Amino acid sequence: MNNFDFHVPTDIRFGKGQIECLPEELSKYGKKVLLTYGGGSIKKTGIYDRVMELLKDFEVYELSGIEPNPKITSVREGVAICKDKGIDVILAVGGGSTIDASKHISCGAFYPGDPWDLVKDRSLVKKALPLAVVLTICATGSEMNSGAVISNEETKEKLEINTPLLYPKLSICDPKYLYTLPARQSAAGAVDIMSHVMEQYFQPNDEAYITDVLSEGVMKTVVKYALKTINEPDNYEARSNMMWASTVALNHLLTVGKGGAWSVHPIEHVVSAFYDITHGVGLAILTPAWMKYVLNENTKLRFARFAREVFGVEDVDDMEAAKQGIEEVKYFFKSLGMPQTLSEAGVDSKQFDKMAAEAVRTSGLSKRSYVKLEEDDVKNIFELCK
Repeated sequence: MNNFDFHVPTDIRFGKGQIECLPEELSKYGKKVLLTYGGGSIKKTGIYDRVMELLKDFEVYELSGIEPNPKITSVREGVAICKDKGIDVILAVGGGSTIDASKHISCGAFYPGDPWDLVKDRSLVKKALPLAVVLTICATGSEMNSGAVISNEETKEKLEINTPLLYPKLSICDPKYLYTLPARQSAAGAVDIMSHVMEQYFQPNDEAYITDVLSEGVMKTVVKYALKTINEPDNYEARSNMMWASTVALNHLLTVGKGGAWSVHPIEHVVSAFYDITHGVGLAILTPAWMKYVLNENTKLRFARFAREVFGVEDVDDMEAAKQGIEEVKYFFKSLGMPQTLSEAGVDSKQFDKMAAEAVRTSGLSKRSYVKLEEDDVKNIFELCK
């Protein structure tokens, strides 16, 4: 195993009714709150009214309309409110997009220049407003990690800002808040969770056995419960297991002792930056193609283990087991209603060269990923997905 540091300071309040702690917890930071959320679904479900009732003694300002692929324009708007109103704490009510934008706002509030600078140079982040979360979509794990992915429409870049200052102080995770999620969001979230674990599982260092076993457990949980959350949206057992799987998948627990760069996410980030497709949809299309492309004599043992431990593949031949595992992943994503090709998602081949170059430029694909990829490799993966 590699050396590692592990410190996650987020206070997780998991389960029914945990939102009741909001007034007490937020008052630790002050009375001026910036409430951030997305397209307004929290108003339809009643979560908004409950939050406002709980915060009746606070001075609440709002930033709504945060996009599914959060844009730097929303961040700039939130930063302006924080500076103008002297915000003490940010409360993000929503999923990963709202949380990610809020993280960027929290540090942008103390930066004198344009907040996009902080994405390009993380060393410029010196301070951040405290952030609390009420989670309404499980997918990204942003409720318990220090990263945030932001898109810049002008430059067609989708990049991550990451610093320990961006860990949420408090995250409320009530599985009942997932009951009203549209099936497509539940499905895309499940793919994202699965992909997060796979990114950490397929790393050059295969010696962290305990981390691998934990990863396999989370992936098996997703396989067991994902479809049930779609067919039985108010199944508390399914929702609670998926919600916690989402958090564990990306709170750094599954990467300790392994390290390395991710392989599929950097490719998908470029696709959704160019075409603004749903992140989980892009991952569902790209992941089986990436697996097929990098499967060889050197990687077959890892893919075979994945197939056997996660999907119960029994083939004794490692290469055949590995191939069957890839088919299991493809079938699993299809069973969730995910598209199988880029063209189904509205992505054509015109930008393949540009996207491939950008994916390599903005990531560790060519130097640190599970199997090193150059521009031609990424383009070939796109071609497999047409």
